[in-house]
Amino acid sequence: MDLKGKKILIVDDEEDLCEILQYNLGNEGYNTEIAHSAEEALKKSPENFDLLLLDVMLGQVSGFRLADLIRRDLNSNVPIIFLTAKDTENDVLTGFSLGADDYIAKPFSVNQLTARVRAVLKRSYKEKIKSLGVLRFGAIELDTSRKRLILNNEKVELTKKEYEILKLLLENPAKVFSRDEILAKVWGNDVIVTDRTVDVNITRLRTKLGIFSQNLKNKTGYGYFFEF
Repeated sequence: MDLKGKKILIVDDEEDLCEILQYNLGNEGYNTEIAHSAEEALKKSPENFDLLLLDVMLGQVSGFRLADLIRRDLNSNVPIIFLTAKDTENDVLTGFSLGADDYIAKPFSVNQLTARVRAVLKRSYKEKIKSLGVLRFGAIELDTSRKRLILNNEKVELTKKEYEILKLLLENPAKVFSRDEILAKVWGNDVIVTDRTVDVNITRLRTKLGIFSQNLKNKTGYGYFFEF
């Protein structure tokens, strides 16, 4: 899953830490902005970001208070990771009760933070596409309500099994599914089929995907996956 270009707002009154985070997250391909107070963060429309990194110990308005404003007043479900030296059980529980997606105690390693940022963004992405009812990837659009595929604004007819295989792979981009896993998830106990059945349907899918057939890949000895 390509998360490059995701927008992250760093809210912390420690300027040196903000610069370190901005530099390292930038190296990971994220677009970052910095706010040194809750008031400054609110001016940047935090609800429009893909992730917020909030320090709890801010100035007049704490990170907890800012998160509450974002959730309640702005009615936003933007993912939030708290960064704080306050790591007592009560503080952690308070953070999660306010809708935090993760809670990282200072000091922390940059590698730890970037790994957890990626995990939260991936989880948020999967929840979002499932709630929309439409899986969109560039010019590929799979309408899970109407059970149809649209490529470059043109409808493409799929069989039921072709649709279910494509939906499985699109909902889990870059995840490799073995033939047995695809058989179990798509065919279940309906009929007795072989591994070759999966290969045949994948071949048909690739033909119907046209220029996007190269995105439906096979990892030799493991199975199939969809990559962007």
